[in-house]
Amino acid sequence: MSGTDARATPLVIAIDGPAASGKSSTAKRVAERLGIAHADSGALYRAATLARLRAGGAPPWTEASVLDATRAVSLARGTTSFEPRVDGAPVAEALHGEAVTAQVSAVAKMPGVRAWVNARMRECAGHGPIVVDGRDMGTAVFPDARLKVFLVAEPAVRAQRRLLQRLGRAPTDDEVARERAELTRRDAMDAAQSSPARDAVVIDTSHLSEEEQAERISALARRRG
Repeated sequence: MSGTDARATPLVIAIDGPAASGKSSTAKRVAERLGIAHADSGALYRAATLARLRAGGAPPWTEASVLDATRAVSLARGTTSFEPRVDGAPVAEALHGEAVTAQVSAVAKMPGVRAWVNARMRECAGHGPIVVDGRDMGTAVFPDARLKVFLVAEPAVRAQRRLLQRLGRAPTDDEVARERAELTRRDAMDAAQSSPARDAVVIDTSHLSEEEQAERISALARRRG
């Protein structure tokens, strides 16, 4: 934290962590509990990827072409969250389609796209108190956030959670093993962005429900005013 009084700055709660650590779902619950807005950087990366897919042309793509496609992306503030739009239309379901999922990691590594996403996140925070989630939120994007939280969980737990959300049923042992291997690979790729800020509160969610996670973070936020 800088030398300024933390309470004199707008409330930003930054939630970070590795893939499938529950950042977005927990952040939404925290925002609802506190009655403030929520913005998900991962959704913006997916929106940029979707916009580029719709522009045509097979990947790999150039950074310039992805940035050009982001002109079709906007953010609309809903009841509690900022939601990406592509060409003005809601795209919540399309953001998690296989085609987007296959390309979003490559898009997220582009420095220009990262700068674009980070700028949009800061714009969201300019509207008032907010919970933000995504990679390097508490380091590069909001280094002066009032509260920084870094969620961790055992790879097998993260794999089970992701598959349950994706499949809508309990996954098999083989499915969990494959997903765990994919998450381990993703962790290695994202290692440079997966370190907590020095002043972050690290919470192991392996044995916590989403409600328990949200309550713990909300309590921390209330104490920090």
